[in-house]
Amino acid sequence: MNILDSFFIHYLHRFDKYCFTVELHGKKYTIGAGEPAFEIAIHKDIPKRELLSSTSLALGEAYMRKDLEIKGDLFTALQCMLSQNNQFSLDKSALGRILYTSESKSKQKEQVSSHYDLGNDFYSLWLDPSMSYSCAYFKNDTDTLEEAQHNKVHYILEKLHLQPQMTLLDIGCGWGYLLIEAAKKYGVKGFGCTLSKEQWKKGQERIKAMGLEGQVQIELIDYRDLEQSGRTFDRIVSVGMLEHVGRSNYPLYMETAEHLLVEGGLFLLHYISGHDETVGNPWMRKYIFPGGTLPSLREIISLAYDNDFQVIDVESLRRHYYKTLMCWYHNFQGVRDRVIAAKGEEFARMWDLYLCGCAVSFFIGNIDVHQVLMTKGTNNELPMTRWY
Repeated sequence: MNILDSFFIHYLHRFDKYCFTVELHGKKYTIGAGEPAFEIAIHKDIPKRELLSSTSLALGEAYMRKDLEIKGDLFTALQCMLSQNNQFSLDKSALGRILYTSESKSKQKEQVSSHYDLGNDFYSLWLDPSMSYSCAYFKNDTDTLEEAQHNKVHYILEKLHLQPQMTLLDIGCGWGYLLIEAAKKYGVKGFGCTLSKEQWKKGQERIKAMGLEGQVQIELIDYRDLEQSGRTFDRIVSVGMLEHVGRSNYPLYMETAEHLLVEGGLFLLHYISGHDETVGNPWMRKYIFPGGTLPSLREIISLAYDNDFQVIDVESLRRHYYKTLMCWYHNFQGVRDRVIAAKGEEFARMWDLYLCGCAVSFFIGNIDVHQVLMTKGTNNELPMTRWY
């Protein structure tokens, strides 16, 4: 093949670990050896400059616009490509506005709102009834998504070893499901904070419907402003929020949690983790989670000990998140026509790529999710085994 025919076809040959075919201008090309696992149909060639600036951004945008289509299973195609992400090009100097965004309060509030304020009606279409938007916990192969989300919340609550009348802070509480379950089962007093107006609104409705106004409170407030109230808590939990904090703010985040927690208290941190301290995927940062950054496990453990935390348990739920995302992806496919009618086909294709691509990333181990349980100072009152 002559490189002048298409730089894109030439470029794709670096992904030859698996066999697939590419169709462009009526010609069909084969990449790799063996039986093709899928086919890429290119309706509009992708410029060399875009591919070399960011492979993920160039391919993702082409897929959204339907300049590029996958014939075959999307999961299989993404698995083949993402397992070779060391071949992706990335020119950090050309993508500064995407990769190096401000981590100020005002900017982060805007970034969180761009994703979580897409509308409760949108999320309710494909999430389970609990409106849980984080990794579920599948105790059994037969668990439904709703059962697995219930499992996850109560697994976390068990790790926190709650007692009646304890105070529980949920940093980034979402729609309030965890706090409500904690109040109902353990009789704790719950306080949650969020930056999403839509989540706050739904949380208020749930609290009122359950008659928990005097027991559970959710405020539209930045975690950095919590110390000003002078309150402390017996337990702190944070699920799927650390990814929005920004690397420059990790020390402040951990320091804030320490100051808000009573001596001997427990802090459970549940977050998506990266293997290193890179800035992340440009396509994800531009279209899905602006400013989103994945902490590595090593930097969070290090920061725990920079403060007065002692880590007592670390657990990976990577395969649980793969399964959770596949549930969401299949749910999304079932309502895709309604999403297209409301938000357009490009938006729907963007979410196809996001949900399926994240499922692949967890499945092949490019990213992980960890629950880290720690105490403030020394706590000798907890049961001796993890399985309490």
